[in-house]
Amino acid sequence: MKPRDMRAVIGRKVYDTTTATLIAGDDHWDGHNFERHGRQTFVYRAPKGGYFAVRLTCWEGEQDRIEPLTLDGAVELFEGMSERRVSFEEAFPGVKVEEA
Repeated sequence: MKPRDMRAVIGRKVYDTTTATLIAGDDHWDGHNFERHGRQTFVYRAPKGGYFAVRLTCWEGEQDRIEPLTLDGAVELFEGMSERRVSFEEAFPGVKVEEA
């Protein structure tokens, strides 16, 4: 699956993939396909700085959905993604990181 256009109003906020920036996804090509056990996740940053995940599925009985994320939730998902579209600094402007 590839990222696709989706829009949802959740908690009186609009989450729209056409106006947000795709910052990461788990859509790594494995030599055969992009599928991840029938599910994929993409992380976006909205124009006003909010974060959300798009969860796609090809399983019967499940639905594609948009899920709002906290900053910490977005960072955690971003760090676990195989395909980062932007750097950490670009994805999370102003978030400080430190040496381990």
